[in-house]
Amino acid sequence: MGEKRYQRKIYLEDKPRAEALQEILEAARLAPETEIIPTVEALGRVTSSPIFASISMPHYHASAMDGVAVNAEDTYEAHEQRPLHLKKGSQFVYVDTGNAIPQGFNAVIMIENVQILDEETIEIIEPATPWQHIRPIGEDIVQEEMLFPQGHVLRPADLGALLAAQVTQVPAAKKPLVTIIPTGNELVQADDRLPYGKIIEFNGTVFANYIKEWGGEPVLTGIVRDEPENIKAALLQAAEVSDIIVINAGSSAGSKDYTVHILNELGTVFTHGVATRPGKPVILGQIANKIVVGVPGYPVSAYLALEWFVRPLICQYLQIPVPKRQTLSVKLGRRIVSTMGAEDFVRMNIGYVNGQFVANPLTRAAGVTMSLVRADGLLVVPPEQLGYEQGDMAEVELLKPLEDIMNSIVFCGSHDLTIDLLSSQLKTQRSDMKIVSSHVGSMAGVMAIRKGEAHIAGIHLLDPETREYNISYVKKLLSGQDVVLYPFLKRTQGWMVPKGNPLDIKSAADLAEKEAEYANRQKGAGTRILFDLLLKEQGLAPEQINGYDREMFSHLSVAAEVKGNGKAAGLGIYPAAKAMGLDFVPVGDESYDLLMTRAFFESEKGRWLIGVIQSESFKAEVDKIGGYSVVSNAESLLLDGQK
Repeated sequence: MGEKRYQRKIYLEDKPRAEALQEILEAARLAPETEIIPTVEALGRVTSSPIFASISMPHYHASAMDGVAVNAEDTYEAHEQRPLHLKKGSQFVYVDTGNAIPQGFNAVIMIENVQILDEETIEIIEPATPWQHIRPIGEDIVQEEMLFPQGHVLRPADLGALLAAQVTQVPAAKKPLVTIIPTGNELVQADDRLPYGKIIEFNGTVFANYIKEWGGEPVLTGIVRDEPENIKAALLQAAEVSDIIVINAGSSAGSKDYTVHILNELGTVFTHGVATRPGKPVILGQIANKIVVGVPGYPVSAYLALEWFVRPLICQYLQIPVPKRQTLSVKLGRRIVSTMGAEDFVRMNIGYVNGQFVANPLTRAAGVTMSLVRADGLLVVPPEQLGYEQGDMAEVELLKPLEDIMNSIVFCGSHDLTIDLLSSQLKTQRSDMKIVSSHVGSMAGVMAIRKGEAHIAGIHLLDPETREYNISYVKKLLSGQDVVLYPFLKRTQGWMVPKGNPLDIKSAADLAEKEAEYANRQKGAGTRILFDLLLKEQGLAPEQINGYDREMFSHLSVAAEVKGNGKAAGLGIYPAAKAMGLDFVPVGDESYDLLMTRAFFESEKGRWLIGVIQSESFKAEVDKIGGYSVVSNAESLLLDGQK
């Protein structure tokens, strides 16, 4: 028989996320199991039933300090003017902290308040009260007391309390086994050769570690090729041994997205598509009473879908609530547009600037893994809302500790490789401090300083009339504001071209004449302003440049576009060309300066930052890159030009 043909299923639902989740939670017939594990191995495990103390702690009357145990009644006559002598054995015994109090004694006198006369005799000058300095039986733990309820996640101190109560084994909820099936003909393992058109399978490792973090037991299978029979076999095998199944990719409406058809054959499909952005193409179904979650191939969509649907299933199995993230009220630095009817999950950078938490969106592309790595928080735009205006206040869920956000220096402006190096050096010297950068171009950096949304901005804006960098723009755009322009780097801009410069690009005119595929920077970027000036000088219009409207947001992005394309070219800095193995044709040197408020410049963070910039270790690291020189002994400029 020939292979069964599956017709492409274009239609995806827009089911509300909460409704889709409720369906699978009700359908999940996960029977939570208990396993008895040694207390010493129970860190992070969830108790499946209440745990009671086997003994009291302490289980005897214990001395609370070093001293002598006495019968309080024997000491009542002691006085400063009438010292009382006590005999060892019959009237006192020496005890150390934690020692059991012998029968016949009911108080402890600190050794500091005892005068030793000889080996058998001591002297005291004040009486003891009954049970002073004695820990009673059960002061810490009473036998049969409930130590922990069902559903408690055991912490290090909890294990100590259990052992102190002589509980050496605990009933723990068995971890639900979650099988992860990565699918795709384009996937290869990270240690394999990476041919053109193939991508590394990394989602499975991320999934496995999220599941482990949430209390599940992940099992990551090998890569399954996009063939219906292979996918069917993998799902059936997983259903035999798993509590939950996660299948990655094949959940959308492409020609090889078979998962929804196979799930329909083998079991039930509850949902194909939820009303979210990103993460819409999710499949929720069931095979042999095992819930199957089909998540998209794009990393951000996949990770969010995993959190929305797999984490609640694990928590339900463990009989614990789904943890909620800390939220923070922030001022939005940019307008955020959303789509009515869909929840929008926007990754955000957050900074604490001028006493205000300011948040700006990172890229919203579902395939950009680093947007989640770099994100400080998540803004959830409700389905009935069209977004937010710049300056609006909104609640964000924190993805990082608030302390990290408070201690960050917010960088905004033109991209430069040395900013990451500067952040690394700063963190080496101050472990609690780092730079959070947003590469939005020089002009946007200036505006961020103007609006109080960043601590520093990297700028390299060439004035076409004066041929001077930065000063005229700062004076014009920040008039009346107390800011500092700090000379930072001299760097070389030039044409980034493939090895051997196959089109022999030496000027802007060459780009037009030879129909090069140009990779441009975004509007407001200093490199874009320089390129426009070069076009003007050569009498060229933007329309004559193939790719003028194709915008990249960093020098490295431009270099990556040029790499591997014999007809490509871009304008950028030498280190980016070097990093990508490109040839570089210099155009000229430029000033890359740091713009900041005077208040930040004079603050503790500002002083630390300037100290790192001026350090010999930072300058040496910059020299290693090549194409740069750190400006030495240059004085910063105030807005009005006075030094």
